[in-house]
Amino acid sequence: MLRHYGVDLLDWHRGRLSSRRLRVLVEHLPSDSSFARAVHGEQAEWTVTDHLLAAVVDHLAVANWMFATVHRDENTEPAEYPEAVPRPGGGNIQSSGSEPQETFEEGASQAEIVAFLSSPS
Repeated sequence: MLRHYGVDLLDWHRGRLSSRRLRVLVEHLPSDSSFARAVHGEQAEWTVTDHLLAAVVDHLAVANWMFATVHRDENTEPAEYPEAVPRPGGGNIQSSGSEPQETFEEGASQAEIVAFLSSPS
């Protein structure tokens, strides 16, 4: 409170700061405040832009993996599935070996899509 607003928290106990004003100040603390980090953990440091950039990197890596998998020689080992960019809160796609474990809520799994794209026409 003191760092961002110049308001001492003891002013609430002294009667110089109303409970409503204190609530408004706490609700609007920036994400880099120690309160936001204590409540939200590592997620407080990630903005929407950070999440979108991580999603773009993940999608590009998967697209490159799919391209390499489809256009590889039959005798070569398949490329290892790319790891997702680590995100706060554990919202990552977990993979083991060369096959992803996550399936999307609607539609085919990633392994089914690769199998479809790899099959001869």
